[in-house]
Amino acid sequence: MTVSGAPARPAPGGSGPRRYWRSRQGIALVGSLAFFLAVYLYPLTRLLAWSFFSPGFTLEHYAKLFAEPAYLRAFRNTAEISVWVTVISLLLGYPLAYLMTAVSTRVRALLIVLVLVPFWTSILVRTFAWMVILGKRGLINQVLVGWGVIDRPLALIYNMLGVQIGMVHVLLPFMVFPLLSVMARIDTALVAAARSLGASPRQAFLRIFLPLSLPGVSAGCVLVFLLAVGFYITPALLGGEGQVTFATLIELVVRDLLDWNFGASLGVFLLTVVGALFVLFSTLLGLDRLTGHGRA
Repeated sequence: MTVSGAPARPAPGGSGPRRYWRSRQGIALVGSLAFFLAVYLYPLTRLLAWSFFSPGFTLEHYAKLFAEPAYLRAFRNTAEISVWVTVISLLLGYPLAYLMTAVSTRVRALLIVLVLVPFWTSILVRTFAWMVILGKRGLINQVLVGWGVIDRPLALIYNMLGVQIGMVHVLLPFMVFPLLSVMARIDTALVAAARSLGASPRQAFLRIFLPLSLPGVSAGCVLVFLLAVGFYITPALLGGEGQVTFATLIELVVRDLLDWNFGASLGVFLLTVVGALFVLFSTLLGLDRLTGHGRA
């Protein structure tokens, strides 16, 4: 005796693709795509158009960029500041991330909150705070002069030092969290095994822990460097005439010279450099290394 199954009923709502586009996922996808087109793609298209058309097609603005030494000097300042900020952030962030992996869960949570505190304050407010602290009548100079360490206030602001201090304060979390993410996944049993085989704490760290943490180092350095290249507020407020960066140069060209076409070409050039650097870092380091998911 055979029992025939009931005829399959068509799923409500029509075919699969139609159901998908009527679903919440489809609506969210369309909304995200529209947001991307309106906020990112359209402004970039206008930026490209302004840089190449004035009103007809021309390469004059890009030729002006490479012909004027002042513009290349601003790019050199940007690269120099970005490298130093990356190095200082690594020197400060690596020990902090290492400490966060060595403490208890409760203490680690407290340290994470302390690292996140700067994100709760505007970059502009933090920069003004550093202007007060580093100024000639600021807290640091008043303490040093009051204690007799120095005779007159130090120049801690409107120079390269002030820019680096302010940018490191803002960008340090972008170094700490990639490092912490990778360090937290390192098997501490490997370090313990090295110690049991006669390695000193220093040898175990240099030969076991440090190599395993390099993906976090790579990710943090890439993030901090690329963000530092396009930084504007801190260099504009804490830097002097000799610390003009590419971002502040764009602001001067657009606001003071009212040369929107040349400012657009500067923006396209900076965007191209950042994109090229990201591709270069991804190729040399590998995207799997940047995320810490490289193959064993």
